[in-house]
Amino acid sequence: MTGIPHDTPGEGDPLRALGLEQLRRRTSMKWRTYPEDVLPLWVAEMDVPLAEPVVRAVSDALTLGDTGYPAGTAYAEALAAFAAARWNWDGMAVERTAIVPDVMLGVVEMIKLVTGPGDPVIVNPPVYPPFFQFITHMDRRVVEAPLGAGLRIDPAALEEAFRRATAGSGRAAFLLCSPHNPTGTVHTAAELTAVAALAERYGVRVVADEIHAPLVTPGVPFVPYLSVPGAESGLSLMSASKGWNLAGLKAALALAGPKAAADLARLPEEVGHGPSHIGVIAHTAALREGTRWLDALLAGLHANRNLLAALLTEHLPAIRPQPAEATFLAWLDCRALGLGDDPAQVFLDRGRVALSSGPPFGTGGAGHVRLNLATSPEILTEGVRRMAAALT
Repeated sequence: MTGIPHDTPGEGDPLRALGLEQLRRRTSMKWRTYPEDVLPLWVAEMDVPLAEPVVRAVSDALTLGDTGYPAGTAYAEALAAFAAARWNWDGMAVERTAIVPDVMLGVVEMIKLVTGPGDPVIVNPPVYPPFFQFITHMDRRVVEAPLGAGLRIDPAALEEAFRRATAGSGRAAFLLCSPHNPTGTVHTAAELTAVAALAERYGVRVVADEIHAPLVTPGVPFVPYLSVPGAESGLSLMSASKGWNLAGLKAALALAGPKAAADLARLPEEVGHGPSHIGVIAHTAALREGTRWLDALLAGLHANRNLLAALLTEHLPAIRPQPAEATFLAWLDCRALGLGDDPAQVFLDRGRVALSSGPPFGTGGAGHVRLNLATSPEILTEGVRRMAAALT
């Protein structure tokens, strides 16, 4: 197994590298959805330059004209090495992986493998809105098991959802978000082991979206779902996309536990034609050589979380941020402000700052907003200033 290169100090904080004028030259969704007078702190794009190893790998491929179809297992091998070095997980089997276009399309394909039309898929709201959209668009039905105290998985609610979902004769799946979006919760080994035990008891297949796995706060252990006892029939989706800001370079990996290998083997061949070969090259380089850049990013995100807490205490003390252990997102409880179910609309209309609306995240989303803090301290400070100005 290829090792992760030893990290050395000196990498600058990528969140401080780009100014607002440079960022407004971007043509992606974050910077082109709203007018120029709106400060965008919403969709999950980071305001960072790419890690140098990624730029070098992509540039070399373009110079060579290496722009054909993806092949081989380099991406899976890089992820396995990263998982062993970063998460102490030596159990990722390269032979039980498949390249898919991206995590959410991979989720769709995994759910198609283990359920049929009309079957239930359990989710833990408040949760990433596309979970609801993609499930219903593939003719499955959503069953909610809302998060409980501390915005963590509620075992009783989950078991009740499993019981209801399997009461008929159909199959059921649980779409696990780990780490959880939007709360930034990192599920513990004990919590995930309990999930696996419940899934085994009720015959529910677990599909884990683990796209934010590289973005865990230093000192907090990330536990891959497939690493816990009882998860042998699980499926997982992983990617370098969120950790290294590679959403525009499409590629992800589907992983199967030992008892799910036969399911993954039924993945239609055409799914493997969806990823970008350049995307695979970029993601592989990020995992193999981009850990120093990632560490600098994680340090910057930690500083921004502390800055956000201080800014809210000073300017918007009624807003309660949910302490996050992962992701570059902040889940803000704005209910005490009396702005109704969708405070993001008020902040947009009155403050000209774009945040993600809470209601699309499902039960528990009303009165909340999701803020993207993967930006410079200056832009984050201006964003909170605009939020406060919206209330005057």
